[in-house]
Amino acid sequence: MTTAKPTAHHPEASAVQARPHINVTPLIDVLLVMLIIFMVVSPLKPARFLTKVPSKPDRNDRVEAPPLGLVVTIKSDRSLMLNRTSDVGSVYDTSKLSNMLVDVFQQRLKNRAYSDQLRDRIDLPEEMRIERTVFIKAPRSIPYADVVRVLDGIKGAGAGPVGLQIDDLN
Repeated sequence: MTTAKPTAHHPEASAVQARPHINVTPLIDVLLVMLIIFMVVSPLKPARFLTKVPSKPDRNDRVEAPPLGLVVTIKSDRSLMLNRTSDVGSVYDTSKLSNMLVDVFQQRLKNRAYSDQLRDRIDLPEEMRIERTVFIKAPRSIPYADVVRVLDGIKGAGAGPVGLQIDDLN
């Protein structure tokens, strides 16, 4: 069987030219390397927020505040109050509140005012054993963003755990 060679006047002359071919193997390698780089570089942040949900209390029982309890109250005018001390800053400037909390925690460290749960844990340093629980009390009309600003200031002062009071203010 003989094959005819294409000539200039033959119609198949243009079909014999080499077709471009793209090798995708290096592109897949580059893609995998980029995927690994993005997986390593992407920050790993916690996917959960630990909370302790209290059991529903009886409405007849009066709940007593803990002896070392700290309550930060956000008033309707966005000013802050620590226990019964007024004028400890505002929602927009929590530095005065943070400084007061740091002073309270330093005083508790000097007086060895330990948390009830951590009092007997001698394996922990004293800084971790002192009572640092703070509650935030705010009316329902306050936007959540304002409560988070106060929460950030409290956590920045070293408080923990921080509780949110959900009942209405009088």
